[in-house]
Amino acid sequence: MFKGFTLMGYRVTGSRCLTVCLGFTFIMGCFLASLPIVPSETVNPRISATTHKKRLAIIVPFRDRFEELLEFVPHMYTFLNKQNIPFHIFVVQQKDSNRFNRASLINVGYLFSKTNYDYIAMHDVDLLPINDNLRYDYPRNGPVHISSPETHPKYHYDTFIGGILLISNEHFEKVKGMSNNYWGWGLEDDEFYVRIKDAGLKISRPENITTGTENTFKHVHDKTYRKRDMRKCYNQREVTRRRDRVTGLHDVAYKIHNTHSVTVDTLPITVVNVELICNKTLTPWCVCPEPPKVKKAR
Repeated sequence: MFKGFTLMGYRVTGSRCLTVCLGFTFIMGCFLASLPIVPSETVNPRISATTHKKRLAIIVPFRDRFEELLEFVPHMYTFLNKQNIPFHIFVVQQKDSNRFNRASLINVGYLFSKTNYDYIAMHDVDLLPINDNLRYDYPRNGPVHISSPETHPKYHYDTFIGGILLISNEHFEKVKGMSNNYWGWGLEDDEFYVRIKDAGLKISRPENITTGTENTFKHVHDKTYRKRDMRKCYNQREVTRRRDRVTGLHDVAYKIHNTHSVTVDTLPITVVNVELICNKTLTPWCVCPEPPKVKKAR
């Protein structure tokens, strides 16, 4: 026959047992219900006990490069899990008929993710780090250019900051984000370099990296299959060679059509489908006419 139990120094017997148990269950239920609910995309589920660490949003400007994405996602999970960094991948996909605008997509990705994340990685989908000494830690003292000119497979000039750049939310806001004038391929990161310098920020790069241009990154871009859009039309060349002191985070024009939680090999990412809106009076080169095809002489 049940004779009771002791709870916090008191002897509980008879009919009081059921009452005490129900009361205790109710109190615990209220306590658990009061705990904050964290959105599923804010924490990498494979990382535990890292809530004290700064959270990284990997912003991937994207259009129709699914083969690279299928390789990028599992590679980055494996690479960053070793560093115990809380992160999430945001694929910001341009869904309009304008030319590709990498900088505007990064602006959109930052605005979308900034509430739950402390810093971003502006990350090309075709550049995979393979040296474990490349750290993606919080860039407290200024932007950190992971893919330095000494190690990038292709670009080696001193002011190059493309490929992979870490920057805190505070500093991205300070430089007012990236210029929205760059439709087509190239130069947006060079303009961003000038913004960073004008803001008085220092760019650092990984130190003590013993690998070089051949074995620090895997570059999966196939230029014969995916040609870069390097056309210049209207007054694009003149405008994009100058420092843009007008556009940035505050005026990036876009519509988010929808978002999708997607898994690649069971690994979660968020796809943000974005329509970038072009002011053709200011940047008519967002739609650049194809050059006329020259007929071959018979």
